Amino acid sequence: MKKIYRQGDVLLVPVDEVPESAKRINPKRAVLAEGEVSLFQDKAEVIFTQIMEATELRHAEHATQTIEPGIYRIVRQREYTPQEIRRVAD
Repeated sequence: MKKIYRQGDVLLVPVDEVPESAKRINPKRAVLAEGEVSLFQDKAEVIFTQIMEATELRHAEHATQTIEPGIYRIVRQREYTPQEIRRVAD
């Protein structure tokens, strides 16, 4: 059984493969994990990561987690406000 990881507003859900429609991306501002990691985005703006070797997921307000190699869908927590539904900025 594959493990799901959560840290703050980020959830990593294991998947079997990156969809063929997803393209490799270079993030502009955030580091998800330290280590050898590739990021992909599909047409629906869903983000996937391929972690090549065990790596650490770090955040100043949460305990460090070691993420096992694999392919994961990255889910960002969202919150409701009367003006909009937006991603949580942790």
